[in-house]
Formats: sequence, structure tokens, C-alpha cells
Amino acid sequence: KLERDCRQEKKRERRESEHCIMASKEEKKGEGKAATFQLVEDSPKFPKIEEDMLKQWKKNNTFQESLKRSKEAKLPEYMFYDGPPFATGLPHYGHILAGTIKDIVTRYAHQTGHHVERRFGWDCHGLPVEHEIDKKLGIKTKEDVMEMGIDRYNAECRSIVMRYSGAWRDIVTRCGRWIDFDNDYKTLDTSFMESVWWVFKQLFEKKLVYRGFKVMPYSTACTTPLSNFETQQNYQDVRDPSVIVSFPVVGGKDVVGGGEETVHLLAWTTTPWTLPSNVALCVNPKFTYVKLKDNKRNKIFIMAKSRLSFLYRDTKKKNTDQKQGGGKKKKSKKKKKKKKGNDAAAAQPAKKADAKEKEEGAKSEEKKEEAAKEEASKLPPYEIIEEIKGDKLVGLRYEPLFDFFKDWGAKNDAFRVVSDDYVTDDGGTGIVHQAPAFGEDDYRVCMKYSIIKRGEPLVCPVDDNGMYTDEVGPDLKGKHVKSKGPESADSIICRKLKDKGRLILKETFDHPYPFCWRSDTPLIYRAVPSWFVNVPKIRDDLVDNNKSTKWVPEEIGSKRFHNWLANARDWAVSRNRYWGTPIPVWTSEDGKQVVVIGSIKELEEKSGKTGITDLHRDNIDDITIPDPRGDKFPALKRTSEVFDCWFESGSMPYGQLHYPFENKERFEKQLFPADFIAEGLDQTRGWFYTLMVISTALFGKPAFKNVIVNGLVLAADGKKMSKRLKNYPDPKIIIDSYGADALRLYLINSPVVRAQEFRFKEPGVKDVVKGVILPWYHAMRFFIENARRYEAATSTKFKYNGAIYAKTERKMDKWILQRLNDLVKTVRAEMEKYHLYTVIPALVLFIDDLTNKYVRFNRDRMKAVNGDQNDALMSLQTLHFVLLKLCRLMAPFTPFLVEYMYQTLKAGLPQEEQEDSVHFLMLPTVDESTEGADAANYAINCLVSVVDLGRSMRTDKCDIGWKTPLRKATIVHEHKKFTEAAKGLVTYIADQLNARDIEFSNDIKKYAKYEVLPIRKVLGKRLGRKMPKVYNALTSLDTEAVVKFKTEGKVQIEDEEIKLEDVNLSVKVKEFEEGKKLLGQTDGSVIVVLDLEMNDDLLAEGKARDVIQAVQGLRKEAKLSPLDRVDIYFKVISDPEGISLPLAKVMAEKTDVFKVRLGAIPLALSEMPKDATKIKEVTVDVGKSKIQIVIVRKKN
Repeated sequence: KLERDCRQEKKRERRESEHCIMASKEEKKGEGKAATFQLVEDSPKFPKIEEDMLKQWKKNNTFQESLKRSKEAKLPEYMFYDGPPFATGLPHYGHILAGTIKDIVTRYAHQTGHHVERRFGWDCHGLPVEHEIDKKLGIKTKEDVMEMGIDRYNAECRSIVMRYSGAWRDIVTRCGRWIDFDNDYKTLDTSFMESVWWVFKQLFEKKLVYRGFKVMPYSTACTTPLSNFETQQNYQDVRDPSVIVSFPVVGGKDVVGGGEETVHLLAWTTTPWTLPSNVALCVNPKFTYVKLKDNKRNKIFIMAKSRLSFLYRDTKKKNTDQKQGGGKKKKSKKKKKKKKGNDAAAAQPAKKADAKEKEEGAKSEEKKEEAAKEEASKLPPYEIIEEIKGDKLVGLRYEPLFDFFKDWGAKNDAFRVVSDDYVTDDGGTGIVHQAPAFGEDDYRVCMKYSIIKRGEPLVCPVDDNGMYTDEVGPDLKGKHVKSKGPESADSIICRKLKDKGRLILKETFDHPYPFCWRSDTPLIYRAVPSWFVNVPKIRDDLVDNNKSTKWVPEEIGSKRFHNWLANARDWAVSRNRYWGTPIPVWTSEDGKQVVVIGSIKELEEKSGKTGITDLHRDNIDDITIPDPRGDKFPALKRTSEVFDCWFESGSMPYGQLHYPFENKERFEKQLFPADFIAEGLDQTRGWFYTLMVISTALFGKPAFKNVIVNGLVLAADGKKMSKRLKNYPDPKIIIDSYGADALRLYLINSPVVRAQEFRFKEPGVKDVVKGVILPWYHAMRFFIENARRYEAATSTKFKYNGAIYAKTERKMDKWILQRLNDLVKTVRAEMEKYHLYTVIPALVLFIDDLTNKYVRFNRDRMKAVNGDQNDALMSLQTLHFVLLKLCRLMAPFTPFLVEYMYQTLKAGLPQEEQEDSVHFLMLPTVDESTEGADAANYAINCLVSVVDLGRSMRTDKCDIGWKTPLRKATIVHEHKKFTEAAKGLVTYIADQLNARDIEFSNDIKKYAKYEVLPIRKVLGKRLGRKMPKVYNALTSLDTEAVVKFKTEGKVQIEDEEIKLEDVNLSVKVKEFEEGKKLLGQTDGSVIVVLDLEMNDDLLAEGKARDVIQAVQGLRKEAKLSPLDRVDIYFKVISDPEGISLPLAKVMAEKTDVFKVRLGAIPLALSEMPKDATKIKEVTVDVGKSKIQIVIVRKKN
């Protein structure tokens, strides 16, 4: 009977409710064609979607088309410089990060009405390339290169410069970056090199270039000097020897205050390998030095008084007079000797007496030594003889450590004491040994004292490869100065000094030491001839130009970069290498004639050679220029050096455009300075610096207006990413697993964009997919499903509504549209400041509002559950508008996803408004006409606070299942404005809390009690003795008084005005009357009270919803779309005896619930036609009952 009644009820409901009628046969046949929007996957594979978008972009040449359109529209140019990487290595996360930043900013510039050329650049010259060839060919010295020939060597270099260019193009393109690889620039192009020549000539003519002999960081592996900023790139902790060496003073025993013994100057060094080159000792003229007697060594030493603890570090001073020593007396410990075995004595009776005599003699000598040591141990370790000012030591001569350069010393007045303020007393002995070929200060001081002279040879027994020459004897010849081990240069020298009695102390010393950033070998400081840019001459201009540049983060520019510029030193721009842009300087043999060439044309005119097409060394080294003084003088030849690759990269603004030979007017009016650049933090002493120096020297301007500096991407363990350690996931694997959009968002939303270090963790990328991309995607999918549902139910095509804000009267619609407007405002404002890191958090919040508030609260509305198709359309049009606008807004950040969404959603636009790509569209502007936005925002905030509070109670404190509706919920707030705003959204509250009835109250006293807790620290000082009375009065205030206190912000107690900030105010829900099933909770503002009293009707609906959930689960398993029509059949398998609410009764009585939620009423399984096509079936428990559910394909 129940099943029969169910069938009849179903027929009646079909006639009465048009929105629940199944699609007709004709509608079903034309459904696919009629639907405006194509269905999308339930479980999207974002990497696959991205690859499809890449194919589409390639097929349609989308990037080039966007450039063509902006150029034809004559939009203002936005200039971007791309720092050139080397293509000899593969890209890593640091490159992907910098590339993403560049792509976002340039896409944004394009979509805000600019023409943005984006040319990829390649750094093709320099050590990175040469080092690879040296390893490949086993080249170790300059002679190896010359034997091979520069032409062949350069040909080898040229062959690998673009080795990984294909891999770079693949990964950069796969990451969604739009940049022109076909119109790229290379530093090896003749046009680029010619511009570099022009730059150098301009600097030369401005008298900012000079050639000098200077001690510089030098890579022995690469046989070339490095600039100061290159030196900073690779410091490593090392252990070096620390030695104190003695230098006997020459001139008899009566020097330095008299005395009968030779006096020794003590100097300290951590580079013993430089000692064979010693030519002087340096003291600080202002320091106090002491002449002391070392009682243990029985020698007279001179060292800084403030450094005595360095040599005598474990002693304590015993006396307070001038001749005090230090240290504790130590008991003499005799060394025990093992006796020889008896067997050995019996075997050699003839030698026994001699051995005994020798043993006794040895013991006698040993006793004498021990007696002397014991006598010495009674003395302090040292006794100060006198104090001497440093300037009094100047001029003293000493015996050189070795005789290697004794003749040179005599000729140049060497081996004497000099002075300078650079000597400090924070280490060593206060006396510094001078080797001018290996120390910048040594060179300067020895030049000051004329020990060395400009233009004359130095004492430098080390060749270009860091090997000792034969000048220092066969023991050291061929030894590398930084070799390690017992036969290292340091070890051999220390042994020699020990044998001479000159080694006073030897130990080890741990300290950071600079290594070559390319070969990873220790650098040395070595005097080499080089070409320099006189940066200090323009230092003030550099500092001023930096102030006009916007840095993100700001402190990088105002502190780190500013400090580097303020202390800028001369920049060595030449390298003694082969593969690079040759320095365009031709000189005469006598050095009196110097010609600097600034172009190919000038070289051809001055040399007489024509047809020059390549400027590399192998093509121009043989070109000579006639001496202007006439034929009797030999022709001028080119200096052998090439430019450092940093000089080339700093010249890229000019080289990439072949300025000034081409694009001169356009460059000067539109393309300089650059609007934007971006690279890593290390480039503050690299590319950023060279750009700024050259542009300031040439034009007096900064090279860029805005710069974003990113930090270092580390492995998950906090260590540097290492291929050898394999401590990070391959970028390709990450992209293939989660997609490039997710990786982009993950990197941009991290501290690394604020120039901080960042640990890359794969789960973080996954979280972006889960928390941002998937919800965003599913909002679109939900829209499409319900737009198709709307079209099927109304036979009306869905249309885009661009005026939705003005048309809708729903506060929820106005709220999400205003939230979108706020997001547009935020994105534009933050991007104008280049604050990429603030955009993604704003997007995440918006996606949460869109999916967890707007879509969730309006699900039934968009499904037209209440039968109101017009209201459903309004909500769908709102969501469509938001999704389309969001695609345009986020196009710079997630280029793949928004392209896919736009291609899917644009079908709802008028044909004339549809574009081929979302990236052809401009960024949305802020809509200022947002009437009613404030009221809508307030109302939604009220709604959210109520719903969050109520749902929290239902989840955490209520044992009634979510499917079962509650009888009532009461919303309590002291202000009527709040309850009135919430009333306007009462249907949402009822739906979200699953409550049949919602009541509102402003009677706060009925439901809550306030507690006032005075802040003693604040009031105690002010009130003094009144404090106890005021305290008691405040804590005794009734609810009405507290509400008034809250409203007015102050209260008068004991003639004292107490303000809200003087107290902590809390609100608690009162306990309800016993027997009432009420549950209340507050967030401190609003109170929500749930009525938990149940009846059969409520429980029955709960069971019905359990059945509905099972049906929806079957549909999902069968992968049915919302428009796939099915018939539903059921069979109650078991209803326990005595159950108050049998499931069979629920199935019969709750047909209205099934009709609304399923669009169909389940029928008895016995009524299922025999020829029905089963789709899925399941047996589930509903409470204590069990039911079988079957869905079958709907017959048309």
C-alpha cells in the first residue's frame, strides 16, 4: 500500500511541479547541441590542461599576436631588461623563480596598456664556458692554450655556448613564461660586441678607464683576476696554518735600547707560502711594542704589547712591575724510558759495557737538560725589557728569511721595518710581513716606502697557474701555492724555517676564505696588470641614482646596495683569457701611443683592413694600426686581454639593441632606463651593480627604475640545492605532477620574493593545488553544470550579464561583486608597487569567499531548488561575471588555468565580445559605481559570523547529525542593525544551520552575562588607594550597565572615568533552564542558541537526507552529469521491531524532500521494469535500518 501511494504521489507531483519534470525526448536529443557550455572533468589533470594550452598558444602564435596587437595600437613601450644566463648549465628553481617574477610583471604591464618587448638573452663569454672546455680538453696552463691555438680554443668554446639552450627554452616555455627566444640577443654577436667597444671608448674618453698594476683576487685554475664582487660569491670555511716567524734585527747587538743578545722581530701569517717573497715588515706607528726576554726560548723578541696574550696565551702575570712575566710554575715531569729486554743483553755481551756507558752519558745530558728546564720553569715565561713606540722601530733592518731575493733587496733597499695604520691589534703580533706581489696593502705600503717602484718588476716567484718558479729553488719549484698535505708549499716552507730556528709557533687556523665561483678552487691575491674603471670617481653619482630607483624589498636598495655603492672600489674589467670580447686598445711598443677603438668602422679606417665581421681574438689579434708618429715606429698592437663577462652583461641595455649604431632615437626616448628588472640577491654585487656603474658613467642615470630582488631557494633540509646530494625534486617532475601554475603561485607566495631564503617543499605545491586551484576550478565546474541545468529546464540560452551589479538586488550577489572589485583594486595597487607577494594572499582569501561562502550559500539557489528560475539565473550570471573577470585579473599569475577557464566560459559572451585568448584582454578596472556595497558587506559579515558559530556548535557540541534539521535557532545580538541585516539573509542561515525556523533577539540580558575584569597595571597606577573600590564596582556591574558601558565606551565609578581600554570585557552564555534542550555559544559579539528538541518529522527528514546522500553517491560513482536522468528504486531490507520511525514510513512520507533534492521520487524495487538498464546499486545503513537503492537509466 505504501509503495502504491508513493507511485501516485509521484505522478501528482510531476503534474504540479514543472521544474522537477524530466527533460523531454526532444530536449534530451538536442541537449548537447543546445548547451552553451561544454562539461568539464570532475577530476582535472592540470598538467594535461596546461600542455593543451601550450599547444593552442603555439598553433595560434598567441604570444607574437599579442605583441603585434600592442605594437599596431601604438601603446606606450614598457622596457624590460632580461639578465642573460649561461646556457652551459640547466635551469633550476632559482631561474624558474626569477623567470616567474619577470613573466608576471611583464604580462601585467601588457595587460595594463603597454607594448612590452620581451627578448631572452644569453651570456656566451667568459670563465663558465672556458672552464668547461678546459675540463673537456685537459687544459691546465696558458701554454696549453697557445699550443692549441686561440682559433681552435675559441671554436671549442663557441660549440658549447648554446649546449642547453633547447632545455632552457623547454622549461621556460613550460613554466608559462612568454619571452621571445627567436629574437634573442647573445653576447657573442658581433653587433653586441661592437656596442661593448663603444661603451668602453666612452668611459676611456671620460677619463674613467686606466691600466694599472694591482693586487687582485686571482683564480689560478682560470688564470685570471676576478673583480671584488665576484670574490664575495663563494666563501668557504678552510683550515690554514698559523705561524709566527722571527726576523733577527741586523746591526749588532746594541740596537733597540742596547743589550748583549740579538733581537728578533715577530711577525704572524696564515699564508706561509708568501714568506719567500717577503721584502719588509710593517708596524703601526701608534702602537706600543715591547722588547721582551722569552725565558723558555732564551731569546729577545719584539711584538705589540697588546698582543702578548697571543703568544703567551695560557699564562697569568705574577708581578706588577715592568719586568713581570707570567704563567704558573709547572712541575718537571721526567720522561720514563722503557728498559731493553734481557734477551737482547745476553745475546750481545761484548757491547754491553759500551751500551751501558752510552746510556749513562745520555742520562747525564738528559739530567742537565731537565735541570735547565726546571730552572727555566721557575722563571716567568717572559720578562719585559722595555716599551717602544711603533714609529721608533721604523728603519730597522733584519735578516731575510731566505736568500732567494737578497740581491734584489739590496738594490731596492728592502728587508726593513716600515709603518702604516692598516696594521691592527685584533690578531697576530702587531707586526705584518710584507709581500707586495700578494697583498693589496703590502703593495701600497711598499710603494709608499719606495721598496717597489711603479713600472719595475716585483718579487713574484709564482706563475699564472699558481706554481712556484725556479727562483725559489728546486724544493718548491712546480709546487702549487695552495696545495695541501705534508709536501705542500706551506709544509715545506715551515720545515725550512724550523731548520733555521725561525719558526716560533705553528698551529692551525679556521677561517672563511674566498674560492673561485666558477672552478671552486681557492683564490690567491696576486699583483697583475689590468684595465680598471675608476668607480670611486663617480661614487656620489651612483649613490644619488640609486635613491631614484625603486627596490623591492626597499631595504635592499637603501642598505645593502647603498652600502656597496658608497664603498665602491675600482672595477677590474679585463681578463687574461681568450673567449670574450677583446679590449679594443692598441698600444705602441714603448707605451706612448694608445688608440681605443669604438666601432668596426673605426677599426677598418685606422687599420686599413676591411670586411671585419667577427670581433673575437682569433679574428682581430693580428690586426695592427700604424703608429701616428710615422713609419719609423712599429705598428700598434692590441693589448691581449678580453673583457670580463660582467662588463658585457652590464652593457646589455646597449648591446641588445646595437646602440648607438641602431635604434638610437628610440632607445634614448623610450627604452632607457628600463622600467623593470629582476634577479637574485647575489646580483646586488653583480649585474645590478655593473648596470648602475655603466649607465651612471655614460648618461648620469640609473639603468633601471624598478627592481625586484628574490632570495635563495634552498632544499627542504635548509641546505643549498645540490645535484650531487639529490636533495630537491626535479622541476620537471613537479610541473608534470602539479602543473606550472601551482609552482608559480607557490614560489610567488613565499618569503623568497622578499629576498629571504626559502626552503622548497613539494607538499607546499600540492597544497596550492588543493587550497587554491582546485576550489577555483570547481567553482567554474559548478557554474557550468547549473547553467546547463537552467538551459534544460527553461529551454532558454544562458546570456552573460555585464550589468549584473545594477540588476541584482540580492545582497549576497552585491557582496561577491564588491569583493571582486576590492580584489581588482588590491591587485592593481600592489602591482603598481611591484609587491607581488601581497597579491596571492588576497587571491586565496577571495577564492575562499567565492567557494566557501558565495557558492556554498547559493548552491540551492543556483539549482533552482525552490523553483525560482529567474533568481537562479541571477545567481548564475553573478558567478559567470565573477569567474570571467577573475580570469582577466589573474592572467599574469596563472596563465594556463585562466586561459582554459576563459576558453570554456566565453561561450556565454556575445560573439563580438569573445577573444581568441584571455591574454589579449586588458586587466579589469576598478568599478566605482558600487551603490549598496557597504550594506551588503555588513550583512554578509553578519551572516558569516552567525553561520560559522552555528556550524561550529553543530560539529563539535551537538550529537544530532547534520542531515537532521533542527527545530529552531535563535540569533541574539545587542544591536538591532546586526539582527536586521541577518534577517535579510535568513534563508541562508536556515540552510547553513539546517534549522526549520530562525528567530532574532536583541534581549542580550536574557541570554548572556558579561564579566568585567579591570586591568590592574593600567588602573593601579592611576587610581592608587581607590583601586580596590573601583575594582569591586566594575566586577559587580549588571548586564544592562555593561551594555551601556560598551555602547558609550566609558563609565563613571567612584568619581573616576573608566574607559573600555582599561578593562577586559568578556561575554558568556547563561545557563538554560533545566529540562530545556538548548545549546548556546558566543564569539564575544553574537550569540547563537540551537533548539535540540527532536520530533518524528525532523528525524524523518534526517533519514530521508541519508537516502538522498546515498543516491548522489551512486550518481557520482557512475560519473553522471546533473542532466543525466535516472529512475530510482529502493527496497527496505530491514526495519528493526519496535523502531519508532521505520524507514519504510520515511520513504512514503518524505516524497517532497526527495522531489526537491533528487528531482524524482524513489519507487519500490518491485516496480522496476525487467528490461531496465541498471547503472549502479548499493545497500546502506540508515540508522538501524538497511535499504537497497538502485538507479537505472531513464527511458525517454
